[in-house]
Amino acid sequence: MTSKLNPMLHVKRAAGELVHRGFESVQRLGAIGPGTRRGKRFGRFGDRSVICFPPAALFNERYIHIGAHTMIGPYVTLSAGMVPGQECLTDPVVRIGDRCLIGKGSGIVGHLSIEVGDDVWTGHHVYITDQNHGYDDPTRPISLQTMPERPVSIGNGSWLGHGTVVLPGATIGEHVVIGANSVVRGEIPSFTVAAGNPAKVIKHIPH
Repeated sequence: MTSKLNPMLHVKRAAGELVHRGFESVQRLGAIGPGTRRGKRFGRFGDRSVICFPPAALFNERYIHIGAHTMIGPYVTLSAGMVPGQECLTDPVVRIGDRCLIGKGSGIVGHLSIEVGDDVWTGHHVYITDQNHGYDDPTRPISLQTMPERPVSIGNGSWLGHGTVVLPGATIGEHVVIGANSVVRGEIPSFTVAAGNPAKVIKHIPH
C-alpha cells in the first residue's frame, strides 16, 4: 500500500508546485505598471509603481493619478465616476501620492476630488469615497438618490487600519493613525490617533 501511495503523493506535490508557479507567473504578467498598455490609460502612473493582479475594477483611468514607488494591492477598485467612459468635471479626480501602499480588497471611488498624500499606507478592505447616497425621498429608490460630492484628503505619512471607511468631506491630517474598522467623517488633525464610529481622537502623537 505504501509503495503505491508514494508515487501518487509525489505526483500531487509536483502538480501543486506547478499550480503555484503558474499562479505566480500570472500575477507577475497581469500586474499593471507605468510601461504596460493598461498603465498608459492612467492620467499619471509613476515610476516603479504597480497595481497587483487581479484588480477588482478600474474605471476612467485618465482621471486617476498614481505617484512613484506606490503599490496597490490585488482586488482593489479605483474609480473616477460611476461608469466607464463618464466625463468627469475635475482632473485628476483621484490622486494617490508617492510611496503609498493600498491594501488588498480596498476601494477608492471618486467623483470630484480624493487626494491621498505621500507615504500613506492602508490595511486591507479600506473604502474611501467623496460621494454618498441620499435617502430623503421615500418615493425613489436609494440607488437613484445621490448627495453632493465633498472632497476628501488624507495627509502625508498617515496609516488607515483594516476596514476603515472614509466618508465624503473627511480631512485626515498628516501622520495620523486610524484604528481598524473606524468610520471617518469631518476633520482628524495631524499627529493624532483616532478610532471608532465616528472616529474620534484618542491620542496625540508628540512631534
